[in-house]
Amino acid sequence: MAMNLVELMKHLPEVEGPKEKLGFGDKAKWTIFILVAFFILSNISLYGMASSFLARFDQLAVLLGTDFGSVISLGIGPIVTASIILQLLVGSQILNIDTHSAEGKKYFQGLQKLLVLGFIVFESIVFVVMGGFSPDSSLGSWGAPIIIFQLMIGGFAILIMDEVISKWGFGSGVSLFIAAGVSLRLFTSLFQFLGTEGISGGFQPVGQLWVLVTNLINGNPTGALAAGVTILATAIIFLIIVWAQALKIEIPLSYDRIRGYGVKWPLAFFYTSVIPVILVSALAANIQLAGGLLENWLGRATILGGFSQGQAISGFASWIGGVNLLNAFITGSYTHFMILQSIGHILFYISFSILFGIFWVKTSGMDAQSQARNIMQSGLTIPGFRKDERILESVLERYILPLTIMGGAAIGFLAAISGIVGTLILGTSFLLVIMIMFQLYQSIAQQHATDMHPALKKFIKV
Repeated sequence: MAMNLVELMKHLPEVEGPKEKLGFGDKAKWTIFILVAFFILSNISLYGMASSFLARFDQLAVLLGTDFGSVISLGIGPIVTASIILQLLVGSQILNIDTHSAEGKKYFQGLQKLLVLGFIVFESIVFVVMGGFSPDSSLGSWGAPIIIFQLMIGGFAILIMDEVISKWGFGSGVSLFIAAGVSLRLFTSLFQFLGTEGISGGFQPVGQLWVLVTNLINGNPTGALAAGVTILATAIIFLIIVWAQALKIEIPLSYDRIRGYGVKWPLAFFYTSVIPVILVSALAANIQLAGGLLENWLGRATILGGFSQGQAISGFASWIGGVNLLNAFITGSYTHFMILQSIGHILFYISFSILFGIFWVKTSGMDAQSQARNIMQSGLTIPGFRKDERILESVLERYILPLTIMGGAAIGFLAAISGIVGTLILGTSFLLVIMIMFQLYQSIAQQHATDMHPALKKFIKV
């Protein structure tokens, strides 16, 4: 069975990586090209679609890097879902894959791609069969297959674009697609002039900056306070995240062949970066989507949740979805049940961020054993300790596991609290875009400090 899987993986479509190191200009071109392609695809509607039940889940579309009703309606859902399942299976040792070896990593990546392709087919069928997308009656019996085929093509396109970014661009496609979608929503949430009512007649500002101004002019203190608090909460959360990003522990190391010269090996407080909260957010999004599809299919709410205008009002989804508690206090719509929902939301994000963080460290080469091997291969050792990989691993273990747990809990809490205090966009999305952009900035600054244009180098201060 394992041999059959290995043979199958050899025939999976794959983007060939560059044969030599790419410069800043080449990576920038590929990144911009994929971003343009992503936005074009997100604006191409599914042919033969009569209506989209999923269109009401607008906030979930941001987390899944998609626009429901377009050819890429699946977004990064299949990629992240496959990653979650494989992380759990490998982390719990149900699947015994040595991700520290080159062969094990290759097998893990091949298995993940195979699982992604399976989820692309599965989710495409489920979205149509369970009523997420209704085919036009004029197409007859061909309506559903046509939409399913388009969804599969779009899902495959996202998979390929993710691989292109990973090998030829900056960062990963998953992170980039989330950051692009969230940045667009953040800009419109702050500056958009007209809503749907404003188009038909009259001025109806949607961007919170204009809502604040118009409410102050019209003498509506409640509306002005709500808009002002939203903008203020966004600014405060932004500053907290940027400050927390800079927290790190530095382990002093020295070169064993060069006396008197040493370096510091940094271990960031957010050791696993943004990955755990992406996985948790995708898990929550999939639970809400599954609950919405089941309710639409069965005609009644299920244990996963009942929904009204895309918002969970009952079931498990309502406990993990969170509510804008601060806005509820201001507008007078507060209920005691919202406190319980907020607690459930926070606990869900904290616990699963820790869990996924631990699994990610074990499967991505960020554990103490892998880090110790990397340090030894660089010719570095800890001053005052014997040059032994096992000693170095034991020292790193004191920091890596606590940082994984504390950093995961902190990032989970920030993601949850961002939604509760009511930032401009969904709290998790806001946290993601800040961390993704900060991580991208650091990566570019470290890898391309010597080959980027002098003006750009001065701008980003490298």
